[in-house]
Amino acid sequence: MTVEPKRALGQHFLVDENILGVIGRMSDLRATDVVLEVGPGLGILTRYLADRVSLVHSIELDRSLDAVLRESLNGYPNVRLLWGDALRVDVGTLRPTPTKLIANLPYNIATPLVVETLEHATSVELWCVMVQREVADRFFAAPRTKAYGAVSVLVQLSARKTDFHRVPPTVFRPKPRVESALVAFERRATAPIEDVRSVVEGAFGHRRKTAANALAQAGVATRSEVEHALASLGRLPTVRAEELTPAEFVALAGALR
Repeated sequence: MTVEPKRALGQHFLVDENILGVIGRMSDLRATDVVLEVGPGLGILTRYLADRVSLVHSIELDRSLDAVLRESLNGYPNVRLLWGDALRVDVGTLRPTPTKLIANLPYNIATPLVVETLEHATSVELWCVMVQREVADRFFAAPRTKAYGAVSVLVQLSARKTDFHRVPPTVFRPKPRVESALVAFERRATAPIEDVRSVVEGAFGHRRKTAANALAQAGVATRSEVEHALASLGRLPTVRAEELTPAEFVALAGALR
């Protein structure tokens, strides 16, 4: 059965099974795992996971994949296929609760989905996601680099990178015009994202402005309040968001409260 990927949904179906072993190694799969998968596509990764873990919750938005997924996943009673927008699904209501998120993520939801699951899907302890190389680089970019931004800070406050693997365009249909990568990371105990998210996103909202001006324009605090808070961190009022480390954003948010 032939199904055409939908560009509007950021679909690039995984078709090369040779990459599955890499995903399995990076995910440290165990028989007791409960996996959350987003965007199963043709079900190739779903079947691989179902053969190795206790249960797979697989969320798919595109109803046109119903027939191909029913055929592909026939005989896999430990796969629960859920139809809907993964960004609107309350992962906390899934039973049993997922412990790992393993997915070839649709390009258009990769960044928000990772941040949302880090913040709200507290049962998830490990992520292994296939994303654009550019997005993977942003997750763990260092301050003062071009890739460093709000998502870098939010991810690094909650997670530690454990592995990285470049993925050639040939493993997908259609072949993407950009390079892709697998990135794996695990949760670590830190300050909750919700405590700093408005400050981080506000500061990076206008990268060319100073952090004080950007946060004032975002309505997070007045310019003088931000400058006073920055001074308490030993930072000059002219500092920009990309110069602040994740730990400094936590301290800045605390000072502004």
